[in-house]
Amino acid sequence: MRKPLLSTLLAAGLATAAFTTSTQAFAYGAGDVFTRLGVAKVAPKSDNGSLADGALDVDVQDDTGFAFTLGYRFHDKLGVELLAALPFEHDIELNGNNVASTKHLPPTLTLQYYPLGGTAARVQPYVGAGINYTRFSSEKLDIEGVDLELDSSWGAAGQLGVDLLINDNWALNAAAWYLDIDTDATVGGADAGTVNIDPVVVMGGISYRF
Repeated sequence: MRKPLLSTLLAAGLATAAFTTSTQAFAYGAGDVFTRLGVAKVAPKSDNGSLADGALDVDVQDDTGFAFTLGYRFHDKLGVELLAALPFEHDIELNGNNVASTKHLPPTLTLQYYPLGGTAARVQPYVGAGINYTRFSSEKLDIEGVDLELDSSWGAAGQLGVDLLINDNWALNAAAWYLDIDTDATVGGADAGTVNIDPVVVMGGISYRF
């Protein structure tokens, strides 16, 4: 009688331990360090303002490039993440003519909330809010002898995302950010107005948890 009972208890204990270990290993939680890699599309809003007292309507075009993030979860349901990328390059239309361009880097830091953090759920959505810093470079204007300069920008950022877990380390990822990017433009050394870019950034790729 004791041997079957002992065998049953031992089997149950091993199964419980295996389940617990698997659940703990698979669960998102405090202490996780992760990176996300993918292709991102930066899509500025449709109305980007005007320059030269309304004489020039501005239309900043989309661009797609490589982006990545680095994050850390300091609580089962809370973490921080930094978005970085290779420089994006945008053509700029003035009154419908493609006569300008610029590159920019948009590092963005967000505080994230994971509603299913600390569980073994394979679908892990998250939301975030934080701050964006955008630095412009390589501004060009196709008017000989006239320079274009765009000032760096600070603004708010919002984020939505989801990880679809494949195993303990790998996941598929999709994420979107809204970035408040407004830059003061200088044309030929004179203040020309403000360009309101305010893009939505959409990224799809993979996530790796260390």
